[in-house]
Amino acid sequence: MNFFRGVMGGQAAGPQPSGAETIQKLCDRVASSTLLEDRRDAVRALKSLSKKYRMEVGTQAMEHLINILQTDRSDSEILGYALDTLYNLICNDEEEEQDAVTPIPASGKHKNVSMPDEAMQKQSDDLGAQFTEQFIQDPEHITLILSLLEEFDFHVRWPGVKLLTALLKNQGVQVQGIILVSPMGVSRLMDLLADSREVIRNDGLLLLQQLTKSNAAIQKIVAFESAFERLLDIITEEGSSDGGIVVEDCLLLLLNLLKNNSSNQNFFKEGSYIQRMKPWFEVGDDNSGWSAQKVTNLHLMLQLVRVMVSPVNSPGASASCQKSMYQCGLLQQLCTILMATGVPADILTETINTVSEVIRGSQVNQDYFASVNAPSNPPRPAIVVLLMSMVNERQPFVLRCAVLYCFQCFLYKNQKGQGEIVATLLPSTIDANSISAGQLLCGGLFSADSLSNWCASVALAHALQDNLTQKEQLLRVQLATSLGKPPVSLLQQCTNILSQGDKIARRGSKVQTRVGLLMLLCTWINNCPIAVTHFLHNQENVPFLTAQISENLGEDERLVQGLCALLLGICIFYNDNSLENYTKDKLKQLIEKRIGKENFVEKLGFITKHELYSRAAQKPQPVFLSPEQMLFDHEFTKLVKELEGVITKAVHKSSEDEKKEEDVKKTLEQHDNIVMRYKDLIREQDAQIQELKEQVGTMTSQSEQMQTTVTQQLSQIQQHKDQYNVIKLKLGKDSQSQANSQADSQVNGLQTEELSQLREDLEELRQQHTLLQTQLSDKDALINTLRSETAEGSAASDNTEMLKELDALRSQVHSQATEIDQMKAERQELLRKAEAVSSEAVSSGDGSLDAAKMAEIESRLAAQTSETERLKEESKSLSKSRVDLDQQLAAATSTAAILQTEKALLQTEVQESKKEQDDLLMLLADQDQKIHSLKQRLKALGEPVDDEDDLDARDQTDDDEEDDDEDED
Repeated sequence: MNFFRGVMGGQAAGPQPSGAETIQKLCDRVASSTLLEDRRDAVRALKSLSKKYRMEVGTQAMEHLINILQTDRSDSEILGYALDTLYNLICNDEEEEQDAVTPIPASGKHKNVSMPDEAMQKQSDDLGAQFTEQFIQDPEHITLILSLLEEFDFHVRWPGVKLLTALLKNQGVQVQGIILVSPMGVSRLMDLLADSREVIRNDGLLLLQQLTKSNAAIQKIVAFESAFERLLDIITEEGSSDGGIVVEDCLLLLLNLLKNNSSNQNFFKEGSYIQRMKPWFEVGDDNSGWSAQKVTNLHLMLQLVRVMVSPVNSPGASASCQKSMYQCGLLQQLCTILMATGVPADILTETINTVSEVIRGSQVNQDYFASVNAPSNPPRPAIVVLLMSMVNERQPFVLRCAVLYCFQCFLYKNQKGQGEIVATLLPSTIDANSISAGQLLCGGLFSADSLSNWCASVALAHALQDNLTQKEQLLRVQLATSLGKPPVSLLQQCTNILSQGDKIARRGSKVQTRVGLLMLLCTWINNCPIAVTHFLHNQENVPFLTAQISENLGEDERLVQGLCALLLGICIFYNDNSLENYTKDKLKQLIEKRIGKENFVEKLGFITKHELYSRAAQKPQPVFLSPEQMLFDHEFTKLVKELEGVITKAVHKSSEDEKKEEDVKKTLEQHDNIVMRYKDLIREQDAQIQELKEQVGTMTSQSEQMQTTVTQQLSQIQQHKDQYNVIKLKLGKDSQSQANSQADSQVNGLQTEELSQLREDLEELRQQHTLLQTQLSDKDALINTLRSETAEGSAASDNTEMLKELDALRSQVHSQATEIDQMKAERQELLRKAEAVSSEAVSSGDGSLDAAKMAEIESRLAAQTSETERLKEESKSLSKSRVDLDQQLAAATSTAAILQTEKALLQTEVQESKKEQDDLLMLLADQDQKIHSLKQRLKALGEPVDDEDDLDARDQTDDDEEDDDEDED
């Protein structure tokens, strides 16, 4: 105990051991003690010595402390001592090192010579880096610290967080790599934000700040671990902009996660977190007495908005964020701060910069900003109020730069806004009772303040950027220089300041003023031949430019010479040769005689070689350390880069080369015209092809419909054939059944049943006649359909052969009609024979039938007779239809041709009709044979039957009558 008492500050008798010896003994005790209490006391002693004897403790106790962390996990107190000791060794914070002194030499004698603070801090940084490198040589040590962070005990978790933060500060890249590959490493650190103890949560924020620096992979993991949600909740709980240092830490962490990380920016926007930023910028009417912390918090909040809409982001991402900020009212809230009173200057400046980037390139946001009015009496547009600050030399330099940037962003890709600004300069729109933006720009352009001259020149140049219409409109602007003198144009006044030797010229002798005016003139006449003509029309401009370029001036004037060379080069490149004295050739001859081509190109190259040129080309926002550095504008640097090469080529080209180029251009134009004509022809042909394709499609559909119709007709024909076969079979069965019944009648001698059977046969014959008549009409309809389709077909080449074929078909149809008539005659004959047999059978009866039955039979015979007459009338109508058909065929021969396939189809149909008629003839023959057999049976029964000669005579008479009728038809 005496040993520990001596270490902890107690006084003991005898000589005191040196610090190195004490530390060595403590390390031995940590390594060899078996009791946990002894090891704990030794580690606590090392902790107390780690600040004073940092080098000795670090070199001797590092391994023992790491071993304690690995073996004594069950005791939180010794773990806390070990973590605190390691933190004291690695940390380089000045406040942690303020009690440290120079390390003791091995002899144990102190050097009481105090070192300078700077040297001590450097030595401390070296020690921290050295111990950090020693600690992370084994990646398992970082994994060990991460596992200790899962301990909920305050004495373990808090020193663990501080130790890991110190390691990240000293060797951030290496430690980030180890944590990134560690399983659940980032997730364990994110759990610190949910700790209920504010000390651990706040230090966890500092740890995550160091962890997310310049590592996109870790930034994405942290963002997808709900970091945005947790951080915004903490900011709200702490009071937003009125909060303390914790809000500042949260905002710094948010900036780390979002800056230059498009994935996290998109996740932030898609998560609707932009809408949660609006309450941050709600300020009251009384804005006096802002605390320093509130200013810092609001400044970081504005920077967070700018990160989302920064010009370095992709255009699509920035436009989407700008749209969200306008829709949620964030832009309106920022404009409220912009026009509020009592806002600190640095917050006002940053707000102007933020509004600038929120409206840059967004037409909707730019239109809204143009409508914002300042709360003054009378109300003035916010743009006018801001321009008043820009041209006021009493305003802070950074504020004037911010206003210029805001004006540039308002006009960026905003032709409507450019037109409105230029319109305030035109004579027809000038209002003498109010101050306009144009009046302020003209006032600044010709002010005695060189910075106002430069800012007004750049602002007016942005009103003309990539807008040919406004460049031509600005040529109409007239300025009244003094009483009694006629007004001069704005272009002439700008050139007068550069070239004349009066008082105005002496004001413009400052480099900043002349650079601003030259940038304005270059932007104005660029790609505007009319403006070039107006500029060359002043006889003093070209001599002044050549004199400026040819002189050998100092370093400060080289930039002016380069800009003059650029202006003269633009006059050559965009010259339309409308002025005889200043054509392209004459200007190039003038350069060659007065300046020299090589010297001209060398002076032109002075622009891009200037040190401030590259700085201005980096980003759109004008950021300058002092007013003297404001020489170049970002958009102008892009113009110089675009024109330098083409002007150099234009100056070196001879007139012959230009003629060749013009010839080539004319050839190319002719070639383009030819190509355009061929393109038009191809378009017409494409349209015709498309129409033909549509016609082919229509014809294809019609063909498919016709094929469907033919298929349906074929199926109908097949159905008719099937019905015909069924009738034939049925007739055969009926004849067989009749024969059987007659045999039974002969056997039994029942004549009455035989008469009834004859009646049934007669009725069956009538039905068959009706069926045959229906089939005949269907066939006629089919023939008419085929003929109509034939009439609609395409024309054939040989009409003579087709007429012959039509005549042959007509004869076939006529013969077919004759055969049909014969079949009808035969059918009528059969009916008459059946009636005769029935009447004879009735008259030869044994008198058993009474008068009523005779009357019934007579009525039936009368009905049959009427039916026969009706059939005759139908035959006549068929004959008429046949004549009509002949006339239609005769007309078809003169108007249409018959395709070969359709002719074959007609022939096939005719052959099928012949076959069907043959079948009908066979059927009639069978019926004739059946009637003959019935007559024979009647004779056998003893009934009188007419002879065949009488029947033939009757048939002959009927045939003559029918022939007479046909002749009349």
